[in-house]
Amino acid sequence: MVRGGGRRCRAGLAGRWGVLLSAGLLLSCAAPLAGMAAEGQQGARCAAPAPDIFERASPAVVFIAATSINPYQYSDRVSRTVGSGFIVDPSGLILTNAHVVFGRTAIGVTLDNGSSVPARVVGADPIFDIAVLRIPPPSDGTLPTLALGDSDAVRVGEDVLAIGNPLGLEQTLTRGIVSALNRLLPDVSLSLLEPLIQTDAPINLGNSGGPLLNRCGEVIGITSAVIPEAQNIGFAIPSNLVKAVLPSLLANGRIIRPWLGVHGQLVGQSLREVLRIPLADGLLVETVDPGSPAERGGLRGGQLEIAIGGQSLLVGGDIITSINGTALDSPEALERAMRALQVGGKVKLAIFREGQVQDLEYTLPERPVLPGDLRGQESYSPATRRGRCAGC
Repeated sequence: MVRGGGRRCRAGLAGRWGVLLSAGLLLSCAAPLAGMAAEGQQGARCAAPAPDIFERASPAVVFIAATSINPYQYSDRVSRTVGSGFIVDPSGLILTNAHVVFGRTAIGVTLDNGSSVPARVVGADPIFDIAVLRIPPPSDGTLPTLALGDSDAVRVGEDVLAIGNPLGLEQTLTRGIVSALNRLLPDVSLSLLEPLIQTDAPINLGNSGGPLLNRCGEVIGITSAVIPEAQNIGFAIPSNLVKAVLPSLLANGRIIRPWLGVHGQLVGQSLREVLRIPLADGLLVETVDPGSPAERGGLRGGQLEIAIGGQSLLVGGDIITSINGTALDSPEALERAMRALQVGGKVKLAIFREGQVQDLEYTLPERPVLPGDLRGQESYSPATRRGRCAGC
């Protein structure tokens, strides 16, 4: 199980015929918010002592407690989540994980000075697991803040510090190194282009949403998940992804994505050789989202499950061979085709079905939040897996 701050996800094996491609989740990067992001110190090396960094950074780290009520249950209706967050603007903006606050009825924030204030969600994206809260500014004084650094400048082996409220313990500091970059976590709906930072800094329940700091005291990531069966394998959402999505979260309360409405994986030469059945290069449609434009357009999913090398897939469905004229013969081609799609725009699909090629065209609506996007909902539709286009 993959878990962080009350979040659970099923871990899965990497696929053999492609790379993780949550194609429908891809978005263009926007400019960072003025005054909220640090430029980073390119080439400069910081080595501030950990106690000094903690003294400067911890006043901006907060404890978050959220409550929700399920009106459709007669027992165990109330659920509670705890996590961490950090203030990024003196007006009262706080960054945290979406799985801590998304869909919650009441949210409370406890500041470093011990005072508790109500908070409201300004914007949240369950797919990237990023949320922005707002609390009222104090009547006297100003709120302490943390600056976002440049996660692209991070190198494997660098020292990092994590501050949060693990297990409800206030203002706890742990330290470690960057264990890996560009880490793709199986069965979690995160985009290929925004992989995670892996760290061995201890991260526990309640740390979710807290800052991962470099030795300059800049936030290079938001701690998000751990693998409890392993030894100190934790993950953080890169700060540059946070910078990219902040404008949309503040302006729209969400990230606006086009909705193709299919889940599947790329068919290539190796898969065709193994199956030895008539297939074409392209995206093998395994399932179609109910109510999606793909379903209304008549796309067909698979009917027969087969397992090859420990990986299962549904065959018998349509194969999308091209999108708007772009042949889907590689992960890079699928990425380019999906990036070009826009809400309200037309999409023209070439479909390989029963040995013949057909054309299908429809208008792309905005992608809604789907059940599989929500953390902890293990009984819902399949999450992203390496080699798949989930949530397209």
